[in-house]
Amino acid sequence: MAEVNRQILLVSRPQGAASADNFKLVEAPLAPLADGEVRVRNHYLSLDPYMRGRMNDAKSYAPPQPLNEVMIGGTAGEVIESKNAAFKPGDKVIGMFGWQEFGTSDGKGLQKVDDTHVPLSAYLGPVGMPGATGWYGLNRIIAPKAGETVVVSAASGAVGSVVGQLAKLAGARAVGIAGGAEKCRYVVETLGFDACVDYKAGNLYEDLKASTPNGVDGCFENVGGDGLDATLARMNAFGRIAVCGYIAGYDGAPVPLKHPSLILTQRLLVQGFIITEHLDVWPAALKELGTLVAQKKLHYRESIAHGLENAPEAFLGMLKGRNFGKQLVKLI
Repeated sequence: MAEVNRQILLVSRPQGAASADNFKLVEAPLAPLADGEVRVRNHYLSLDPYMRGRMNDAKSYAPPQPLNEVMIGGTAGEVIESKNAAFKPGDKVIGMFGWQEFGTSDGKGLQKVDDTHVPLSAYLGPVGMPGATGWYGLNRIIAPKAGETVVVSAASGAVGSVVGQLAKLAGARAVGIAGGAEKCRYVVETLGFDACVDYKAGNLYEDLKASTPNGVDGCFENVGGDGLDATLARMNAFGRIAVCGYIAGYDGAPVPLKHPSLILTQRLLVQGFIITEHLDVWPAALKELGTLVAQKKLHYRESIAHGLENAPEAFLGMLKGRNFGKQLVKLI
C-alpha cells in the first residue's frame, strides 16, 4: 500500500492571469484509516473553468479556495481500502478529492458509479457536473421549442457539446461558437450541430448572422465577451439566455456588454445559474445523459494530460482554449 500522497496546493492568488507559480506540488504521508473511513486511488482529475474563479479572494457564489491547501476538483477513482460498510475495495466512485492522487473520507459526498457501459472518465464529463450543467441550462432556462434556434458558446467543450446535442434532440436548430476550424468541424460533423462559427476567423457577427437566418431564441453562454455581444445582436424577442460561465472575465478585467439595451428592447430573460444549487435535477439529468452515452447517442471528446505534475499547465491551457472537449488529468 502506498504511504505517500502527491498533492498540488494553491500557494498564491493570481494577479491577472493565473500562472504555474500559483501552484506547488508536495508529498504528504497517508495516515492509517480510522473506523468509518474509505481510501480512494484517484484515476482521473477533472479540470474545469470554475476553478479559476475560486483562486480569487473575491465575493462569489462559493468561498475562495484556501491557500496552502489541496486545490479543489472533482475526481473519479477506485476504492483501495475501506473501514466503511458502504464501500468495498474495487468500488468505482466519484467525489471531490481535489488535485491529489489519493483521497480519504468518511464516505460523505462519495458516489458509487457503474463503469460497465459508461467509461469512468465520463462521470466527470457528460454524465457528471458538466453534463448536468448543460442539461439544466437548456431544459430549465432556455426550454427550446421545436424549430427554434439555440446558440452555444464554447460548443466543443464539456458543457457546450452536451447543450447542442440535447437541443437537437429537442428539435431545435443548434449553432455553435468555437475557436478554430478543427473544433468547428467536430461540432458540426461529430456532434451534429447545424452550424458552427469560428470566432478566430475575424468575422464573428457576420458569420453568426449567416448561420442564424431566423434569429436566435436561446443562448447558452459559457464565455461572454465578443461572442455574447454578437449573439445578443441576433436575439429574437422574448429570447432566453442561460449564463453558466464567463471565461472572458476570469482574469479580473472588466468585460462590459456593448449593447445591454437589447435586453430591454428584445424583452430577454437572462438567467445565471450554479448547477450545485439544483441538486434536485441531478438524478433525472444524469440518468438521461448516462443512457444516451451508453447508447452512443451523446458524443463527447476528452483532452487528457498524464500525471498530477502536469495538472497546472493543463489547467492554464484549458483557460486559453487549448483543450479539445473535456479536460482531464489521468493520475494512474
